[in-house]
Amino acid sequence: PTSAQVSAVPQPGRFRYTLDNDVLTTEQRQFYEDNGYLLIKKLVSDEDIERFRKEFVRICKKEVNPPGAMIMKNEALRSQYGQSENVVNKVQDFQEDEELFRYCTLPEVLKYVECFTGPNIMAMHTMLINKLPDSDKQTFLHPMHQDLHYFPFRPASRIVCSWTAMERADQDNGCLVVQPGTHKEPLKPHSYPQWEGKTNKLFHGLLDEDEKSPRVHLVMEKGDTVFFHPLLIHGSGINKTSGFRKSISCHFASSECYYIDVKNTSQEHLEKELVEMVRKKYNMTSVELRDIWNFRARLVQGERINL
Repeated sequence: PTSAQVSAVPQPGRFRYTLDNDVLTTEQRQFYEDNGYLLIKKLVSDEDIERFRKEFVRICKKEVNPPGAMIMKNEALRSQYGQSENVVNKVQDFQEDEELFRYCTLPEVLKYVECFTGPNIMAMHTMLINKLPDSDKQTFLHPMHQDLHYFPFRPASRIVCSWTAMERADQDNGCLVVQPGTHKEPLKPHSYPQWEGKTNKLFHGLLDEDEKSPRVHLVMEKGDTVFFHPLLIHGSGINKTSGFRKSISCHFASSECYYIDVKNTSQEHLEKELVEMVRKKYNMTSVELRDIWNFRARLVQGERINL
């Protein structure tokens, strides 16, 4: 099927978003089914997080330059801080950085990922976020959105994000905010929010946000990891502290997922924007959305089937 409207076929029985195995308890499975996310405490070790932090600093200082990585900076701060972590708010697509990519291969993470994707696992999209202090400008406020808006592959229920706090994340430093249960809703139209001069490239948000929908602020300690469905509506607040709020994440998908054509869907304008960026960056004449994802995707467990 190539229609973006295809929905995942429900699993027989009571569970639709999780697969049968002995990792999750029935209560954990039910929580994810109902809410679209599951928080696992202290999953990633302090030692691993320290290694990721050091590698991030090396990337900021340009001591390493991973091919294909997109390093997003607040250019306004560069004159003040030069090349340092005070300026970089995100390293995206770090699949070529051996040290950071270790995160996507950690057995303790993959053990949980498999509950959602099954045994054939692709790491599709990677990010290390360094939320900079931001009390006045709100530059790094991420509007409420659904991650599936960015992905031209389905079914949605075989995709999951693993998001690990690299230090305590709370309302003061801009923790994740989720709207429980919204993973049961369809993909909604997204665009740039109408914020005066405050939008970051590709930080799309929901066009029609339900302000009354209940929200949960995910307060997390270092090493805590949340797994969430790509249709779950979520975002993050601003960092009102003087420190940084770091997290590392990967979107995983079953390699049995298939690409869809996003033409004539709500994702079409995103495709145009992304293709244009890649053409400019790599001086390519013809590139398609699935080419970009093929370049990013890495097999981390099992066999590569479709993606």
